[in-house]
Amino acid sequence: MAKTLLLIVNPRAGRTRSTAPLFDAVAHFCEEGYLVSVRRTAHPGHAAEIVEAEGAAFDRIVCCGGDGTLNETVRGAMALPAPPPIGYIPGGSTNDFAASLSLPTDPVEAARRVTASEGKLLDVGTFNGRPFIYVASFGAFTKASYSAPQSIKNDLGHLAYLLEGVRDLSTLRPYRATVATEEEVFDGDFLFGAVTNATSVGGLMKLNKDHVVLDDGLFELLLIPNPTSMSGLQELIRALVRQDFTGSGVVFRHVPAVTVTTPEGFPWTLDGEYGSGAEQVEIRVLNRRLNLLL
Repeated sequence: MAKTLLLIVNPRAGRTRSTAPLFDAVAHFCEEGYLVSVRRTAHPGHAAEIVEAEGAAFDRIVCCGGDGTLNETVRGAMALPAPPPIGYIPGGSTNDFAASLSLPTDPVEAARRVTASEGKLLDVGTFNGRPFIYVASFGAFTKASYSAPQSIKNDLGHLAYLLEGVRDLSTLRPYRATVATEEEVFDGDFLFGAVTNATSVGGLMKLNKDHVVLDDGLFELLLIPNPTSMSGLQELIRALVRQDFTGSGVVFRHVPAVTVTTPEGFPWTLDGEYGSGAEQVEIRVLNRRLNLLL
């Protein structure tokens, strides 16, 4: 019996590019003995709908698109009683999770990785019950003058670069929140917060790969406080660049669960896509729940 593969393609992901490499990737799947069925997504959430409706009939599911497409694919798979392994061909304009996994961006190379792998079990997060793969985050900057030169942006990283451009603390928009783990409670005003399982956090900053284990049942909690002085801001920037958070006020913990309570229910992003907020958010880690073809 032929092996079966469901290929989900987001035609709107990333910048305009040739589709020839994707045809070559499909050819590779066929050469490896897979009967390939291709589905193109037509609207947000469509990948999840396709996987939930059809995914159980296939030996492998592969999605081509950005991290948002992978999020939807995993969300659909999590609704199946016994989801098949999932492969990822990065095709978005930014692919944070693919970078964390060191996945090739060339579609043919990514396809070869899919067929050569037996799968690796990774952790998955839930945000008030909704699955996400690698990051749930909040935070924003308003009216800031981002005038730092490109060399500073390259050296510091994007988030530190944004802070470096701040000349007036009143231009920052902090978010009031109470963040509770199983062992600690943090209450205050935060510029940025994330619960993540990746070395690239929402496109804003990098984490040392030695700090992140993708299958340990723990996600990384990162909270960046609102500075009360310009000297505090500079200390914050230094901490982000060096990833040395002792004494800076930055919270960095490894946690299995987080509860975030806010007075306004501010918005979050899940795997880089907008997710509506709530006054209380429960984030949980499901240990080794996702079988990803790496």
